[in-house]
Amino acid sequence: MICPKCKHKSTSVVDSREANEGRSIRRRRECEACEHRFTTFEKVETANFIVIKKDGSRESYERDKVERGVWRACEKRPVTQEQISHMIDRLEEVWSSSGKEVPGDVIGRDVMHALKMIDEVSYIRFASVYRQFKDVESFKQELQKLLER
Repeated sequence: MICPKCKHKSTSVVDSREANEGRSIRRRRECEACEHRFTTFEKVETANFIVIKKDGSRESYERDKVERGVWRACEKRPVTQEQISHMIDRLEEVWSSSGKEVPGDVIGRDVMHALKMIDEVSYIRFASVYRQFKDVESFKQELQKLLER
């Protein structure tokens, strides 16, 4: 591991602990040259699958793409980075276990439902883009469903 401060190529692990409910390992490291201490996280790569898009084309799954879409929906809302990371981690486990190819509409639907549990306004924002409401009436129907629960 390269030291982020002096770029020396040799560091040692000072402490290791489980993090994120056992899904990752948090390591405290120390540079052997400048003695700078820093933290790294190690986790199993679970999101190694192909997304089947609406037009039938396929592309590698990119967590950043999902995260950007979620953050657009969560802008100026009381949602934390930890909540979003945890949500996406759980969803990636589900998608990875379902096979090597996952339809994009499944990803969108799952994200939408998970967001509903975190913040209803973010859910509506995400749903308005994901479902591509054609008119105000379809948007009202979705809001009515939320109010009826």
